[in-house]
Amino acid sequence: MTRGGVLIAACTVLVGVGAIHAEAGGPATIGASGDAVELRRDVEGGTVVDRLPLYRAGEVRYFSAGVGLEERQAQYPPFPLKLIFTAGGKPFLTGVSVAITPAAGGPPVVVAPEHVQGPWLFVDVPPGVYRVTAVHAGESQTLKQVKVTAGRQTTLHLRWTEDRGIAALPAE
Repeated sequence: MTRGGVLIAACTVLVGVGAIHAEAGGPATIGASGDAVELRRDVEGGTVVDRLPLYRAGEVRYFSAGVGLEERQAQYPPFPLKLIFTAGGKPFLTGVSVAITPAAGGPPVVVAPEHVQGPWLFVDVPPGVYRVTAVHAGESQTLKQVKVTAGRQTTLHLRWTEDRGIAALPAE
């Protein structure tokens, strides 16, 4: 192959890679039924739609994401609170139960651990001050005086020193 042919082939590959990344970072939208967040991506000439369940706790909506490259690069609906869970140096932790309690009083938003299938939890709480408690494998983390402001996303990292969710296998 000539130098010109190599350059043309390299440019074709780079253009193709750019198109893949542009699609992967596309917008995620709330589906027409209101029960899922939909991520659309083009794959081999067709469109694939991944659906992330959209849950409710009273009037508050929430969903979990962040598994896989497509989910990490997507642009999500502007929910004002984003929680990120990690443990033991791992970038991902799932199965976390969460309670978000308004400082001014009122019922907490309670998220069951089976609803946290990714390391990111997006919560559509109204502006205000909250106490956030997250529990994983019996160990809790609490953040007090978390301020959520209208029009901005507050991102909080909750880190556990080690992942206690996986039990050691007995010696044979």
